[in-house]
Amino acid sequence: MNDLSNLFGSGFGVALATPFLPEGQIDEEGLVRLVQHVVHGGVDFLVALGSTGEAAMLDESERQRVVAIVSEHRGDAKLIVGTGTSATKSTCTWTRVAADSGADGALITVPPYTKPTQAGIVAHFAAIADAVPELPLIAYNVPSRTGVNLTPETMTKLWQVPTVVALKESSGDLNQILRIAAEIPEGRTLLAGDDALVLPTIAVGGHGLVSVAGNVVPKAMRELLIAARNDDLASAQAKFATLLPLLNALNLEPNPIPIKAALALAGMTYSAPRLPLLPATDETRAILKMALQQTRSITIHV
Repeated sequence: MNDLSNLFGSGFGVALATPFLPEGQIDEEGLVRLVQHVVHGGVDFLVALGSTGEAAMLDESERQRVVAIVSEHRGDAKLIVGTGTSATKSTCTWTRVAADSGADGALITVPPYTKPTQAGIVAHFAAIADAVPELPLIAYNVPSRTGVNLTPETMTKLWQVPTVVALKESSGDLNQILRIAAEIPEGRTLLAGDDALVLPTIAVGGHGLVSVAGNVVPKAMRELLIAARNDDLASAQAKFATLLPLLNALNLEPNPIPIKAALALAGMTYSAPRLPLLPATDETRAILKMALQQTRSITIHV
């Protein structure tokens, strides 16, 4: 299994969007610009093919192309590939593909749509670990999308799977985050899955962040995380206050609609998602534009 001491670095990760051209194809040049922009902003690890990356809208060849492009341009950043599906068999297949493609880890959501029991979730991850034993696994709890919450009791059992090394926690439940942080075994990692909850997550014992806003303002999000991790409360609060209008704007419509609009406003990519997602409304775009201007952090580095 890969060296875990270097997998998450300072704890700053970005869930990459997948840019599309107006005609619908992957915007490969835009993806290169995005990866280089985020890497320049100080990211420790990149997450490709997550929900922000519209993985469910990509076919097999497109998935492989995205991974290849991100891998080629990631510099020293680690590469985590989203491989979760509604079925254990296909998740094992995609996790094997990720490992063979040079990924440093796999991000695996609780299976969406199928609504497994908590015991089924444990069996799901155990089967993936058996199928691809050399690849670190990051469990991803996002009940707003999957329909099932990964409970703290179940996470305690998942920590017993040797290759489950981290949890991206996006339940939005601070009590649950606190309990998971209090019970996490030594050497495992708790990652905030919501930008707006990075400060309380770090305060109760979390270790890092998988950011959506980091697509457009990576340096600012990294500085916020580092201030929180260094217990520099005044600095962290000030940085969060500056970023809050943007974080709120990025939640005006379902992810990744607003972040793709923000990237277009920043001049990096086109704003189009794939159906059934629609481009951001004019109202959302106007609010995003104002929020981005307030951050003073939208300089493009490539």
